[in-house]
Amino acid sequence: MIVHGLFGSARNWGVIARRLSQDRQVIAVDMRNHGDSRWHSAHGYDDLATDLAALIAAVGAPVDMLGHSMGGKAAMQLALTHGALLRRLVVADIAPVAYSHSQRHLVEAMQALELEGLSLRSEADRRLAVSVPDAPVRAFLLQSLDLKATAARWKLNLGTLGAEMDRITGWPGTPGQFAGPTLFVKGALSDYIRAAHHAAIRAQFPAAEFAEVAGAGHWLHADRPREFEAVVAGFLA
Repeated sequence: MIVHGLFGSARNWGVIARRLSQDRQVIAVDMRNHGDSRWHSAHGYDDLATDLAALIAAVGAPVDMLGHSMGGKAAMQLALTHGALLRRLVVADIAPVAYSHSQRHLVEAMQALELEGLSLRSEADRRLAVSVPDAPVRAFLLQSLDLKATAARWKLNLGTLGAEMDRITGWPGTPGQFAGPTLFVKGALSDYIRAAHHAAIRAQFPAAEFAEVAGAGHWLHADRPREFEAVVAGFLA
């Protein structure tokens, strides 16, 4: 089961999901307030873990889970509260800690984008560049812009995501341990998983192993997809 990060969707993981599915069933999910899933007013990790637990109950436990960023925290929350549902856990470029940065500025940029009469992604990119100068970030965000709808719309509940941003970048401090096989994969160019985080990781995930993908930043599955996929497939095997 693949769990995407903030502003992402199952669609972001399509190629990796297909390649991993050569020897296993793979389910990529749209988390609440993202993609085609329902919108809710709450977006804490207890909420996300509850959603995942319900899905696993529907498809059958236990599962191997891969979670990136926000999805990695949701997966860790699930492991600490419903560990029996998981067989193996892969956490991509995130640690069980609170971060001081905020992505609220991206929420505001998307909310401010004029959608009236918008039909071309190139035009959306041009408009969004005024407030989001980083082209790869714009490309990622625009994957959640639905231009095929009657009127262009974001497939993100931006109101809730903005209001809940402190909970998303934070960490609830959930107690407990998950003793199952766990892999933390870091993008070599990212500072989301630091050496200083290893003690906190090992305290709650005592079987944790660590891997690094060279040349990759925080979106390591997009920066170095084949290398990332090889690390994940090797661990799951």
